[in-house]
Amino acid sequence: MNNPREELLETLRFLNLPAMSQAFEATALRAAKESLSHEVFLLELARTEHAAKIQRRYERLLKQSGVLFGKTFATLELKHYPPGIRQQISLLQSGTFIKEATNVIAVGRPGSGKSHLACALGHQLLEAGVTVYFAATATLVQRLLAAKRDLRLPQEMAKLDRFECLILDDIGYVQHDRDEMEVLFTLLADRYERKSVVITTNLVFSEWDQIFKNPMTTLAAIDRVVHHSIVLDLMGVESYRAKVAVANKAAA
Repeated sequence: MNNPREELLETLRFLNLPAMSQAFEATALRAAKESLSHEVFLLELARTEHAAKIQRRYERLLKQSGVLFGKTFATLELKHYPPGIRQQISLLQSGTFIKEATNVIAVGRPGSGKSHLACALGHQLLEAGVTVYFAATATLVQRLLAAKRDLRLPQEMAKLDRFECLILDDIGYVQHDRDEMEVLFTLLADRYERKSVVITTNLVFSEWDQIFKNPMTTLAAIDRVVHHSIVLDLMGVESYRAKVAVANKAAA
């Protein structure tokens, strides 16, 4: 007859419950010392496995997301933003905008913390189990353009569609030619009212014609992006990098 302990460990490993198998002996010892019931003992093991699965999922989602490491809310100086913006950010942290396929647009000058804020929001969503993909807009547009040239655009769009939240960083940072504009518009139109897009840009909406060139396409793109959206107006926020540079110079 097999040893019950050995058989249990083997069964847990067969059922792909590694955390339970690793924690079994320590938990069993504590259960004996504290006279825990069988139900509580099993609950403790289940909690251990559940926490491990959540952590493994987070690590997997983080790896595929491309979200910048270290750019979290813990490292973001929220006091840098005015009260109204902080209130908007607080609401965004709940993640409910994802369920409503609402977009988020952070508009501000260079150094206002747009990218850090977008990444921090990405990390928060990842911790909640939401699939996120972060990319510099110029890089992603080139990827889509290459796919279009190779007649693989539908397949590439399908890959991006797996992500519940797409973060497009610096959408107005480079001037797009007609082909680039078309694939970017296709991406935004494809996600319209279905999946959320978080956009950072240093261009106010009246300047988006620099991106989409054609006035009608510009209006159509803005209409789709803004229709269901939360706009974070950071244009009045002082550059954090400039502020640090001035402080360092004064201290020197």
